[in-house]
Amino acid sequence: MKVLVINAGSTSLKYQLIEPETQTVMAKGVCDRIGLDCGFIKHSSLKESSYKAEIDMKDHAKAIQVVLEILQDSKHGVIQSLSEIDAVGHRVVHGGEEFYQSVLIDENVMNSIEKCVAIAPLHNPANITGIRACASVMGDLPQVAVFDTAFHHTLPPEAYMYAVPYEYYKKYALRKYGFHGTSHRYVSKRTAQLLGRPLEELRLVVCHLGGGSSVCAVKYGKSVDTSMGFTPMDGLPMGTRSGSIDAGAALYMITQFGLSPQELVEILNKKSGVLGVSGISSDFRDLEIAAAEGNERAMLARKMFSYAGKKMIGSYIAAMGGVDAIAFTGGIGENDEGMRAGFVEGLECFGIELDLEKNKGRRTEGVISKPESKVTVLLVPTNEELMIALDTKEIVDSLAGKK
Repeated sequence: MKVLVINAGSTSLKYQLIEPETQTVMAKGVCDRIGLDCGFIKHSSLKESSYKAEIDMKDHAKAIQVVLEILQDSKHGVIQSLSEIDAVGHRVVHGGEEFYQSVLIDENVMNSIEKCVAIAPLHNPANITGIRACASVMGDLPQVAVFDTAFHHTLPPEAYMYAVPYEYYKKYALRKYGFHGTSHRYVSKRTAQLLGRPLEELRLVVCHLGGGSSVCAVKYGKSVDTSMGFTPMDGLPMGTRSGSIDAGAALYMITQFGLSPQELVEILNKKSGVLGVSGISSDFRDLEIAAAEGNERAMLARKMFSYAGKKMIGSYIAAMGGVDAIAFTGGIGENDEGMRAGFVEGLECFGIELDLEKNKGRRTEGVISKPESKVTVLLVPTNEELMIALDTKEIVDSLAGKK
């Protein structure tokens, strides 16, 4: 089976063609600047390491066409015809309360995804566009939605409820949903494999650290708490997102600065986080360089991020009654040794002892804690695309009556 995995953004479309049985990535790439001038595609495959071409793409349907053409191209492609693609798997950010697992997409599912636009206005519209574009180009080929929120449906009410009038939850589904669920699910399973223990016996803290960051408490294979909330703005301070902020402070910004609610969202979502604190960049690599050169605001931004992460880890250890392992993933989690160290610094009281030599530099998958550490610390590169492909295969196989 070959599964085309799609992750559609507002002006971009990432893709991978995967064989789930062998976990082989046959080809992958990104179409960027969709609907804008100077659009381009970056593509790599088993046949060649990299290829880039400028292509104008007026919309996502055109981008899908470009992807399908390059996959079949005699020089750059890896398939002879579209008939070799068995299904399409889509990353969908928000599934609300309705979806607790991946599902085959039909019009009822689409209507439900569209209802979540109000609570995920930056993400779900792009995901919907990608699904519609695939349908317009690929017809009735099975499409599967894999939701970022689904893994967190096991949160207990005391973890997902907000202390606001209860009718706001009942009428408007105002609650914590959590995100990065596909990543947290993959890393949890992979961590158990690396430890050689059943996932159902482990208490894990997974730190997905990137432009968007979240921490998740995974107890015996189930998400029991996570740092992102009703929206992906909650929790840790991120690249451009504020993270947790006193609601009174947000109200103060509206009344004192004359901001509209939309202007406030724009500031907290795109102009805050480490970018807002440092005044330099949302990229942690830039902040690392600036901090090394003595820039105090860059140092502060990095310290705020690691301090928030350390508190999150400690609180989740308390919530689970202990911890067996902590796993770092994502662009920052996999490549920033200082940030990994900062997240666990001062947590020796829990039996966490990082091996500074193993933690050095950009690391590949493996253990980075000392042998005598009571808690194993690992670096586990995430693979959301593989999880999407595996879920898609499982659903399509079930439709065909396969075991």
